[in-house]
Amino acid sequence: MSKYDYDLFVIGAGSGGVRAGRMAAALGKKVGVAEEHRPGGTCVIRGCVPKKYLVYGAEFGKAIKESAGYGWTVKSTKFDWAALRDEIQIEVSRLSGIYENILEKNGADLFKERAEFVDDHKLRLTTSGREITARRILVATGGTPWAPDIPGMHHAITSDDAFHLPKLPERIMVIGGGYIASEFAGIFAGLGAKTTQVYRGDKLLRGFDEEVRDAVDAGQRRNGVDIKYGQAPISIKKIGNGLKVTFEDGFQAGTDLIMMATGRVPNTRGLGLDAAGVNMDSKGAVMVDEFSCTNQKHIYAVGDVTNRVNLTPVAIREGMAFVETVYKKNPTAYDHSDIASAVFTMPPVGAVGLSEEQAREKHRDIKVYKTDFRPMKNLLSGSEHRCFMKLITAGKREKVIGVHIVGDYAGEIIQAVGIAVKAGLSKADFDATCAVHPTLAEELVTL
Repeated sequence: MSKYDYDLFVIGAGSGGVRAGRMAAALGKKVGVAEEHRPGGTCVIRGCVPKKYLVYGAEFGKAIKESAGYGWTVKSTKFDWAALRDEIQIEVSRLSGIYENILEKNGADLFKERAEFVDDHKLRLTTSGREITARRILVATGGTPWAPDIPGMHHAITSDDAFHLPKLPERIMVIGGGYIASEFAGIFAGLGAKTTQVYRGDKLLRGFDEEVRDAVDAGQRRNGVDIKYGQAPISIKKIGNGLKVTFEDGFQAGTDLIMMATGRVPNTRGLGLDAAGVNMDSKGAVMVDEFSCTNQKHIYAVGDVTNRVNLTPVAIREGMAFVETVYKKNPTAYDHSDIASAVFTMPPVGAVGLSEEQAREKHRDIKVYKTDFRPMKNLLSGSEHRCFMKLITAGKREKVIGVHIVGDYAGEIIQAVGIAVKAGLSKADFDATCAVHPTLAEELVTL
């Protein structure tokens, strides 16, 4: 009989934690999972799923306006924020219930409370006070919003709060230049709010290909987002029914709502990892090896809490690799190279592999193929949005090492193109593939 209460205890019921927990339970292991909020984690509850629904809502508004070019007459339109907000939360609750059922059906015990380390094998459930021991522990607590500590910060919201607004204000200011800030700025503008996006840098989407960043800037502006660069807030004050933001250079601006989207950090604060002797880096991320193992050989971590590649599908793959390694005696290190990703601005971004700047640093002989055009659909609709595509190759064989798209359906296209890049195909392989006409994606095989 085991001296531990559980073979495996998972802290966090997000995508990575649930996948690992239910797979281990299905193998006959006694598994416990603790979640202090709702099963589903960031993606399902306060991230990609509800955010994508907001994007769809904004896109419908845009489609209605542009439908006149295709013969449609729409006499009047009205957007109901509360209706969309509530429908999204109904779906979020349904999905959260599915996560809970998956754990229960596979025999895992779900504790709806926070778990913190007492020592390297013992956890305390903070609501009930119950202490639980486990042979192995998996940390999958994800990330959490970070905001600068400035006077009046309590007047601002984060992306976590954006899904529950009592009403959609007339004026919204989004602080930040990353994918969360850029997506929400596009959403708010698309839903009818006068939107300003403020970023201390000189271009949006740091880390992406430079020309992609330029294309996204142009797209945001075409959507009516007022972008201000080189600005960082130093204080927020309540003025009547609105807010006043003061920036480093003394510039002041008024708005009705401020959303801080200035980054996310690993969700490890107060978790007690120091009591377990687990090493963390300067940002609070759990340090792990290629098998997601910490310096304590029986404690593992997957997902955003490790700050490797912070994407839901990556957390799932890491969770699967953990089970293969620990319980199937098949050491598996998930390959984090050439992971396709999307940013759901309007139009969206799809990217896989190296940017042109990264490619020039890593390879001597690269070639860049690109195109910038107004899509067929936009000619009749009157939309001025364009589509940008770039394909980067390396060496005599012209292996494709990077593909970047800013345009409608970019997220869908990059999923398929990611297979080709991961497989190491060449430009000749792309060229040998017959185009599907008329489509956006055909440009990738006709460059």
